[in-house]
Amino acid sequence: MTPMHRTPRTGLRTPGTTRHRRVRSTVVAAMGTVLGAVCAATLAVPPALAAGGTPPDAAPRKEPLPLERFFDNRAVSDDARPGAADFDGAGSSFSARDLAAAGWTPGRSLTFDASPLHWPRTAPGAPDNVRADGQAVRLSGRGQALTFLVAGTGGDATGTGLVRYRDGSVGAYTLTAPDWRHGPLTTKAVGLPHRNTPQGQRTETTRLYAVTVPVMRGKEITSVVLPKVPGRAPGAALHVFSLALRPPTNGWTGSWSASTSGYAALGPWTDRTLRLVVHSSAGGPHTRIRLENTFAGRPVRIGHATIALQGKDAATRGRPAPLAFGGRPGAEIPAGAALTSDPVGFRVPPDTNLLVSLHLPGTVRALPLHSYSNQLSYLSADGAGDRTADRGAGAYGQKIEGWPLLTGVDVTGGPGSVVALGDSITDGEAATPGANGRWPDLLSRRLQGQKTVPRFGVLNHGISGNRVVTDRYAGEGTSTVQSGVSAGHRLERDVLAQTSARTLIVFEGVNDIRAGTTADEVVAALRSIAVRAHERGMRVIVATIAPCGGFYDCTPQADAHRVAINRHVRAENGGLYDAVFDFDAAIRDPRHPERMLPRYDAGDHLHPNDAGMRVFSETVDLRKLV
Repeated sequence: MTPMHRTPRTGLRTPGTTRHRRVRSTVVAAMGTVLGAVCAATLAVPPALAAGGTPPDAAPRKEPLPLERFFDNRAVSDDARPGAADFDGAGSSFSARDLAAAGWTPGRSLTFDASPLHWPRTAPGAPDNVRADGQAVRLSGRGQALTFLVAGTGGDATGTGLVRYRDGSVGAYTLTAPDWRHGPLTTKAVGLPHRNTPQGQRTETTRLYAVTVPVMRGKEITSVVLPKVPGRAPGAALHVFSLALRPPTNGWTGSWSASTSGYAALGPWTDRTLRLVVHSSAGGPHTRIRLENTFAGRPVRIGHATIALQGKDAATRGRPAPLAFGGRPGAEIPAGAALTSDPVGFRVPPDTNLLVSLHLPGTVRALPLHSYSNQLSYLSADGAGDRTADRGAGAYGQKIEGWPLLTGVDVTGGPGSVVALGDSITDGEAATPGANGRWPDLLSRRLQGQKTVPRFGVLNHGISGNRVVTDRYAGEGTSTVQSGVSAGHRLERDVLAQTSARTLIVFEGVNDIRAGTTADEVVAALRSIAVRAHERGMRVIVATIAPCGGFYDCTPQADAHRVAINRHVRAENGGLYDAVFDFDAAIRDPRHPERMLPRYDAGDHLHPNDAGMRVFSETVDLRKLV
């Protein structure tokens, strides 16, 4: 949540630079259905299936085969021979050159939402995907969810498939593949700049999607039956390129995390090293980091990376521990994908500042980032080279605000994580800079200092300016708007795929009502979020929206919608929502309930100060987190 009267900016913030807040919403989610239908699917298990029965309309069971044995469609062509592939029945296809430029080379491993997918190991013009029609695919193992790499042709394609388990039980799932030419940009795995046709190449964004559906946790899967898509016109289909189980994150706890809020133009930077300051919640004896090239159209190269305890400013306390990626010191992250480092024997204390250093050996013109950090980080000069092993601060002459590329730090051990999904209040907009006084930080300290409930890690997924219903960032290209896609569109990446996420706290919506979104639309989005998180076995808690009376666009009409949303939230306590934290009641002025008490007001009547942050953290009933 952010004020909307500041001047625009580009790239990363440097001290004293203001942030852009005003942007017209261009994408409104359909609220009558699950908000994230394009990026998540619904598990519907009829009683007969849960008991191991057979659905009445199921085809006779066939021996499952590897997915590539079913490939019956050619989606990718060489630019010199576009007629060698026909993805959509009209002669159009993806460009092999575009895919290679994005880092999507044949056989490449691609991680999306913590699921390890593979781009087909085929040549341009060869079969590389299957049109889903009830094929039984061999897939075995246990996992948290099932992710498909898909695209629809002839419009969005939806169908129902089955997951079969070792114990004989069967689960149904509904999978939606957005259209490869017209689907939403905000939920795509990657966007490519061209469409190949028999008449030549067209400049047009084509899309591929990673879509995740729930599975029965703890049960061993033996096969997956692809959906049947009824009533499709010629050339229309749900195309599957790859599928994979998301592996369990047992033994790991999320200690720090941040959401990608946009894709920013910068520099360009050449042969520089970032030294990013982040703050742990839970601690543990081993660690790993996660990097994400979200929203990008090109891969990014990491030369080396290290992690260390922060000393003074950019200086380390002790020798930085080198990180590896698949046993190598560096790696390339394909466009849109994520990368997790190998575990390293580096002990992370709880409630401690860390320095994560990343060497970017090439020339970088744009990066995905979390734009507002409430924390200074550091950057070397052009041509400084690999300074990741430096213990001193001398090479880091520039200061930045924001966290490019880095989205997570995990530690071994611990009971799992609590995720706070929110806007600028959760992001720490008015908390004292550098003091780690955001309400999720304070909640983490409470958890670490007690023995009544598990000492969860706390992951802050607030984005300044974010909304529940509508996208602020359009999902493609560089932009000065760095307020993220909607809570529903980022739920898979920022909540459901987080390391050992156990409980979700949603505290968001004031930006929606200030922008004219109705209470009914916000309520529908909150319902959708709760349903999707419950399907994944998460506990869902919603906090009431705090008052903002006195802020320039927090009108009486906007407050009426806020009051209506809060009425819904309180009524669903113990029903749709497992618990409710009444942040509104904690800070509102009893004589002027549309306003917060002056002692909690940072001065703009929208953002609470440090005292308000403390009240929020103390309002959390720790017993309700489990």
